[in-house]
Formats: sequence, structure tokens, C-alpha cells
Amino acid sequence: MKVCIAEKPSVAKEIADIVGAKNRHDGYYEGNGYQVTWTFGHLCTLKEPHEYTDSWKQWTLKSLPMIPTRFGIKLISDRGIEKQFGIIESLMSNAEAVINCGDAGQEGELIQRWVMQKAACKCPVYRLWISSLTEEAIREGFQNLKPQTEFDSLYFAGLSRAIGDWLLGMNATRLYTLKYGQNRQVLSIGRVQTPTLALIVNRQLEIEHFVPQPYWELKTLYRETTFAVTKGKFQTEAEGKEFLQKIEGFPFTVTDITTKQGKEAPPRLFDLTSLQVECNKKFSFSAENTLKIIQSLYEKKVTTYPRVDTTFLSDDIYPKVPGIMSALTAYTTLTAPFSTGKIPKSKKVFDNSKVTDHHAIIPTNVKATNLTGEEQKVYDLVARRFIAAFYPDCIVSNTVVLGEVNQIEFKATGKQILSPGWRTVFGKEENNEESESTLPAFTKGEIGPHTPSLAEKWTQPPKPYTEATLLRAMETAGKSVEDEELRDALKENGIGRPSTRAAIIETLFKRHYIRKERKNLVATQTGVELIGTIRNELLKSAELTGIWENKLRKIERNEYRAADFLEELKKMVGEIVLYVLSDNSGKITAAPPPEEPKKKSTTSAKPGKKKTTNKTSTEKKPKEQLLSCPVCHTGHIIQGKTAYGCSRWKEGCGFRLPFDEAGNPLDEETLQKRIQDYNPNTHLNHE
Repeated sequence: MKVCIAEKPSVAKEIADIVGAKNRHDGYYEGNGYQVTWTFGHLCTLKEPHEYTDSWKQWTLKSLPMIPTRFGIKLISDRGIEKQFGIIESLMSNAEAVINCGDAGQEGELIQRWVMQKAACKCPVYRLWISSLTEEAIREGFQNLKPQTEFDSLYFAGLSRAIGDWLLGMNATRLYTLKYGQNRQVLSIGRVQTPTLALIVNRQLEIEHFVPQPYWELKTLYRETTFAVTKGKFQTEAEGKEFLQKIEGFPFTVTDITTKQGKEAPPRLFDLTSLQVECNKKFSFSAENTLKIIQSLYEKKVTTYPRVDTTFLSDDIYPKVPGIMSALTAYTTLTAPFSTGKIPKSKKVFDNSKVTDHHAIIPTNVKATNLTGEEQKVYDLVARRFIAAFYPDCIVSNTVVLGEVNQIEFKATGKQILSPGWRTVFGKEENNEESESTLPAFTKGEIGPHTPSLAEKWTQPPKPYTEATLLRAMETAGKSVEDEELRDALKENGIGRPSTRAAIIETLFKRHYIRKERKNLVATQTGVELIGTIRNELLKSAELTGIWENKLRKIERNEYRAADFLEELKKMVGEIVLYVLSDNSGKITAAPPPEEPKKKSTTSAKPGKKKTTNKTSTEKKPKEQLLSCPVCHTGHIIQGKTAYGCSRWKEGCGFRLPFDEAGNPLDEETLQKRIQDYNPNTHLNHE
């Protein structure tokens, strides 16, 4: 029996239908020589520090750095996970072969490999590698199964990433919490989240410390067209007035007219980051929300694999383009030119050298039906960008008109669209956003009156990051780049992966390091102080983190050894610990706990009787809502099997208070007193 293991039940169902496994069992499908089972995301994770040695159970500075001699994995403690893993383990123990049908990316490879490793899989393993979930793609993938060993470097890259994040996150978080957290909150440090926070904080400090400077602009209005002086800005008003006086009372003369015809290529196809940027600009969707939507479209088979960082297609997609075009029934007016003529093949769209595991995000040959409103918006962006890629260039006329007043030169520029080309695919609103003024017809040598003006302006501070601009900054390690080709070159050194950047931003929100003001991202006082306290550039430099990211990509391509990467990280962690232990700077202000929503009374009144209400707001609340955590001051005390803990334990809070000596829960009065007297220095644990 061949066992197929997918990353989620819905994908397993699709595969089971195609391979003929029609019989449903608890946790798997069976039939036609196949058993198709599934995980649901991570079933396994790296072990916690205390699972390597008891001395790492308590948070102490003397236990740092924590560097296991050999890393191990464990099953995540969850009844549903444990049950499903037991099913997978049983199926694999009797399998003649296993087919890894996990998500075709680094994280997907890691998830499935850990499960197979934990299940002690001994039989041959093959890999299904597909870029869409259409029936055609899955059948084609099964006809071209590859030995799993061909993807070892992908697994080593994912494993190195996970271990690297553990080494830095576990050690630096404990280090900074104990050294600077005032025993009041956990200060979470991460390989990607900390330099991302630094980008936001540094931009915010630039804005706060920005000192506006005045300057003056001299312009004149001739034939309803504004001309600007070619000298540029004036730093003093006196200089500006001097030039203004020179041109007042003198006529305007057109001295030169230059018109050049130019071409504008269609916009690139979407990778995940550019799609997230576009959705944030157009619809104010968060990066995380966009990822969820495009993932849903992928699972509905109407778009291709979303977690990609390329904007190109491979040559083997070209024969499939007509079929994709014919499936875009809602866009028949736009796809009509391709129904008869040959579809052009451009190097700006098809380039095998720019495609590794997956190509750009495009529609599939499955008709899009039953989409939600948000899904329709995102699908429309993907579909139009795909159609536009095969349209002709937009032909424009760029005109520069030079003029002169009493030997002072002026200039005006304008653009006229001669042939819209790919712009036809997009609505008028989008084209209007990019349009420039169209100049009237001028004649060289013409002379006439004009109206000059001198205006005072002030320099502007840099703009705060939005999710769109932050995603771009993460992609280019903080460099401001508009040119697409240069941005492609910098992607190798970007921080984070396209699939993880949204989660990193959400993590910064959850840990109260940043907040949102309208569309702008603003660092909290805790976030600002945390970055100010971190003096080691290795922890907060986007550029250096980008270099690590590049090494992980090289591991994936077999160009760099995973062992060397981890040795570098271990050395770096040791250096950070020594540096911080010798530092005697200040503490960090704890983030304020979020306001609790007021709960309405659930007591209902019987007919004819008055509705009863609680005498006090605390009378009927459970204990975990009465007492605030003495460590993070954000979560609430919750009762476990043998001890009390913090509701934010999954986010890193190490609070733990055992029951009394007999193993019984404490009464309310004793619990309150123990919380008041609690000393985090002696009790801080990571459970």
C-alpha cells in the first residue's frame, strides 16, 4: 500500500479522488492501492529548553547561552494532533512507499519530514511537487514523482532556519527579559522580528527628530501651463525675490520643444510580496489577510501556489496559456485578442533562469465561481495582471517645453498616451492615477504674457511605514528601491521569506511592539526602548539579517553548508550573551495591558420579574480574569492540572505557580496573596 501524506484534509480529499482512494476512514482515505492521510500544519516542533536539561527549566542568566549538543523534535501536545499522528504512524509502519504531498515549499518540506522522522518511516519516500491544485496538475505531478532525496537541501534549509530561530529566540528572549525587563514582561527577540521592528523604530525616530527647512519655488503660468524655473529651489526668500523681480514685466518666450516617443512595458506578474503590497494600497488588506485570501484561492484551484518570490513564468507554462485565457470567462472582452492570434512570448514574462521551485502567481484553467467579495477582489488583480502581461507595450509621447523670461530658463513636461496597449486591461481610475498632464500645442519662438509666483515650501519628513512599504523594505533589507530589476537583485538579501513576513508583522502587533494609526505602523514605547537597548547590530540590522537569509537560500541550492550556518549562529549567540551581561544600561518600560472588553450580563429575567444584575463587576468572573499576570502584566492567571500559569504562555510568558504541597488548588485569598508576593526572579520558567 502506498501512503500519501498531505498538509491538510482538503488537499488530501483532492488527491484521494484523483488516485482512486474512495473509502473514507478515521483520519485517512483508502482505495486503489493508496492510503491518503494528512497533517494540519505543524504536528511536530523543536523541543523546549527544559526538555534537554533540567538546568534550563528556570530562567536564569547563568544558564545562558543554551546550545543543545543535538536538537530534537517532539509531538505538539494536543489531543487532536496526537490522534492524527497515531494514524499516520500506523499507516507508515505498513507502507511499501510514502509519497510526500506536502506544501511545495521549504516550510511544507520541514513539516512533513519531521512527521515522517517522528513516525520512524523506513520505506522509500517520493515527493509530489506541484504549483497548483487542479486535477491536471496533480495527475501530472503523480506521473513525475521524484525521490525525496532530491529535496534534501530544501529540508536542510528549513531545518537550519528553525534551529537558528530557536537558538537566537530562546537565548536572546531570556537574556533581554532577565536583564532589562524589570521582571514585568517577556521581551521577545527574534532573528527576523527584531530587525523588522528596528526598521519601524528608526523611521519613527527620523520623523520625530526631523527639523523642517524652508525653501522657495519660482514658477510661472503661461497659456494655462505651469513652468518651473530650471535653477531649482531657492534656499532663501531674498534669492527667490531677486529672480522674481528679474522676470516681472518681461514676456515669456518658448525656446525649445522636444517630443520623444517611449514605451512602457506591462507590469510584472505578481509574487506574494507585490500582491500583498497592491492589496494593502488598494483595499487596505493586511499582509496576513491577503495571504489567507490567496491561499484560499489556491485551495479552490483558481490560482497557483502563492508563497513565491518570483515574478516570472517557466517556459513549460507557455503552452497552457490559451487554456487559462479561455477559463477567464468574466474577462472575455479583454482575452478576445488571444482567441485567434498567436499569444506573444516575452523574455519579460518567461525566463527559466528566474524561476526556481515555483513560478509567479497566475490564474489556473479552472473557472472562478463562488468566491467571496474579498476573494473576488484579489482574483481580479491576479487575472488582470496575467492578461495584461500578453498585451502590447503602452506607447507614450513625452514632451519637454523650454521657455525663457529675461534670460531666466523655465521648463514644463507632459505625457500623452498614443496607444494604450496593456493599459486597456485596467480601469480608468488606475490609469488616471499614473497619468501626467497633457501639454497644449506650443510653437518654438512664440511669445506671450505670463503670471509668475514665488511660493514658500517646507521640507517634509520621511513617511511612516505602512504594511505595503514595510513589506517592500523587508524584501530589500531596508533599502528604498523603486526599480524592479534592482529590487529583484536585492531579494536574495531580503529579511524573512514571502510566506513569513505577514506573520512577523502580526507578531509585532501581538507583542505590543507596534500599533496601527490609520494605515501607518507606529512603534510603542516598549518597541522603541527595546531597539534602543539592543546595541548589538547583529540582532537588529536588516542588512546583516538579509545576509543570513541569503545563506539559507544558498543552503537550499546546495551552495552553502547548513553546519557552517549553524556554527556561525552559535558563535554569534555566545557573543551576544557576553556583551549583554556586561552592559549596565537602563530597563525597558513594560507595554500597557490591553483594555478588557466589558461583558454584558447573561442573567435573564423571568416574565413578571425584574432582571437581576451582579452587585460587583467581579462576582461572577472566573479567576483567570480577576488576576493579572505578575510577569507580563498582559495575560491573566489560568489554572492548569498542577499549577497556575499565564494565559499568554504560548507567546512566551514563563509565569508558573504550583499548587499547594498536597497538590490542591489554592483558595482565592491565598492565591491573591501568593500573586502579590510573587518574585519573578525566583520563579520565571519557560513551560
